[in-house]
Amino acid sequence: MTSRDIDTLTSWLDDARAAVFFGGAGVSTASGIPDFRSAAGLYASQGPGGRAPEYLLSHDCLMDQPAEFFAFHRANLVHPDAQPNPAHTGLAELEARGRLVAVVTQNIDGLHQKAGSRVVHELHGSVERNHCLGRGRHRFTLAQIPEEPVVPSCPQCGAMIRPDVVLYGEALDEGVVAASVAAVQHADVLLVGGTSLNVYPAAGLLHYYRGGRLAVVNLSETPMDHQADLVIHAPIDEVLAQVCRRLFG
Repeated sequence: MTSRDIDTLTSWLDDARAAVFFGGAGVSTASGIPDFRSAAGLYASQGPGGRAPEYLLSHDCLMDQPAEFFAFHRANLVHPDAQPNPAHTGLAELEARGRLVAVVTQNIDGLHQKAGSRVVHELHGSVERNHCLGRGRHRFTLAQIPEEPVVPSCPQCGAMIRPDVVLYGEALDEGVVAASVAAVQHADVLLVGGTSLNVYPAAGLLHYYRGGRLAVVNLSETPMDHQADLVIHAPIDEVLAQVCRRLFG
């Protein structure tokens, strides 16, 4: 990361009126939430009984072994004490100042909203929202889900309550995808941060961008580096903290 890189990104965002941010797990690591695909990430280890995390976070596991699903989900995906870091607060500030129009995120932690972002397209859903599988689809916040019993049930109809997250074996929400595509298509700056861009179909949304200011900020190389107009290999929270200091003091 060079001062010239920060100057370029700062200039782009200062000029922007419809910037869009596309982010992944690396956005929340500075908040103490582990990522998935690094050497120390969630997918590098096995779950209970030697089962792969991909199975324990799947639709099949939820339906066939709900107790194991919820035990793993709560231990690894629910972080109620996590707080927004400078990446989240910087993006909220950019939106409030009229530079950024949307956040498209693969994360499910709700920290963008907690930081103050208003337009957030959550491709993989959110642990903050839950609904029962009964005909009424009664809805619950994370705070309303008790730790016991392990498998939560709806107090109104008795059906199992599940998180509003996209599990393995499930499709992305078509409405969220459509809103994300529209945002990317109309962006005058597309800032990609904290993501390996190896998760599809989410990463494929970047191909809808037709502008000339694509910035990729990630610790490691991504498949889009060679197509980007600016590449910064650094933590996204550190980069946005510097950019926002230059823009807003």
